[in-house]
Amino acid sequence: MATSTASLTGVERTFDPDDIIVSKTDLKGRILYGNKVFIDISGYAEKELMGAPHSILRHPHMPRAIFKLLWETIQDGREIFAYVVNRCKNGDYYWVFAHVTPSFTDQGEVIGYHSSRRVPEPAKLEKIKPLYRSMLDEEKRHANGKDGMAASYRLLTETLAAKGLTYDAFIFSL
Repeated sequence: MATSTASLTGVERTFDPDDIIVSKTDLKGRILYGNKVFIDISGYAEKELMGAPHSILRHPHMPRAIFKLLWETIQDGREIFAYVVNRCKNGDYYWVFAHVTPSFTDQGEVIGYHSSRRVPEPAKLEKIKPLYRSMLDEEKRHANGKDGMAASYRLLTETLAAKGLTYDAFIFSL
């Protein structure tokens, strides 16, 4: 399984607003399919991505609590939309507006996950970045990663409750 050991470059990659990044995973989040846009922007070869955990793209500036929410949602058989910053093989990064859905058998059993990502609107990213920074700060306040993620998740739920919004309503209110 390929992993990136590249340092963060601080260089943002972009993709065409008409393009869609597509990937499919199994129930454990291992990549089963990625379209050309996905492979190209990630900087990995297709053979490096296939079978690798989707977290190979995890950027350290992405709050772990957002992934907790994402996994809870899709494992419950529901779709989720989220803003995500991903890390390329060489340490560059790219932002996406992701739509992640479970894939079902004809009998309604979840057999994997499908994600389509588009270029996010810059104005909406500027609204999500401060929340993500505060969530990351909360995660870093705890020596134990699990405690940090739980505290960050509480921060997210308390922020949403204060706004009187569900996560989905919040994302679409940006």
